[in-house]
Amino acid sequence: MLTEKQRGVFWGMMGGLASALLAVSVSIVFAPGALLPESTDAVSAIVHTLQWDVLVVVWLAASIAALARHRFFTPSDIDGSGLSEGTSTAKVLQSVLQNSLEQVVLALATHLIWAAVMPWRWQAAVPVAAILFFAGRMLFWRGYARGAPARALGFALTFYPTVVMLFLILVNRVWTFFTG
Repeated sequence: MLTEKQRGVFWGMMGGLASALLAVSVSIVFAPGALLPESTDAVSAIVHTLQWDVLVVVWLAASIAALARHRFFTPSDIDGSGLSEGTSTAKVLQSVLQNSLEQVVLALATHLIWAAVMPWRWQAAVPVAAILFFAGRMLFWRGYARGAPARALGFALTFYPTVVMLFLILVNRVWTFFTG
């Protein structure tokens, strides 16, 4: 039997997974021209990816800035977590920053690999994933202090588009290996 918190996390994660599967699938199937690179070569796809991934990187910068601002204005936290116990606010901001760093690294690497190896029409998935990442981080950040159920959807919207894309990259690489 799941606790109420576990049920909240489960439904948030399932909502994020369903959204990720739907959004990535729709972007690949319909491939709107506004979401595609200008040309079909890998360099254009990588440039396209980097342009959209500003939506990903901005959350890392925002997380760093939020913690730095808090430390500057909070005497008990100004020396940093290595030299002080840290207030509960500093601990929350540090946790959000750590999770954001992990998510940004995974998303950037996955998006760049996607740009380099996936078919041109599939490149529309990158802007969709970047937009979901941006929205997911906002929800994650807003919900973090209220507990796991409140941040689950945000986490899922950040994580699952990346995982879906990574899975499709692996399928593509295996398929390409065996079919030439």
